[in-house]
Amino acid sequence: QVQLAESGGGLVQAGGSLRLSCAASGRTFSTSAMGWFRQAPGKDREIVSAISGSGASRYYADSVKGRFTISRDSGANTVYLQMNSLKPEDTAVYYCAAKVTYYGITIRLRDYDYWGQGTQVTVSL
Repeated sequence: QVQLAESGGGLVQAGGSLRLSCAASGRTFSTSAMGWFRQAPGKDREIVSAISGSGASRYYADSVKGRFTISRDSGANTVYLQMNSLKPEDTAVYYCAAKVTYYGITIRLRDYDYWGQGTQVTVSL
């Protein structure tokens, strides 16, 4: 069983930055692929970024490439999403997710085994 807890969301002006954190419980963190997803009102949940268990492989959606950076700290059982140059269209609830015992990387929502409760990110003009 893995429990995920996101933090770091909030209200920021366009052009600003936020860093999201996702703390994971359990001993499988280092062998779990991790992903960040987001869901805006009235829209489907979508992949933002993903990282492999080793951290060697990373994926970014085109909409955030060059602005967001995903990273992980296995010692702290935490994955981060640094978000720079935020835009109003980045406004959404952000979720982290884990696919345990998986050494690759996946961007498919249905592949993930565990989900956090989400953290709200609001970007104002």
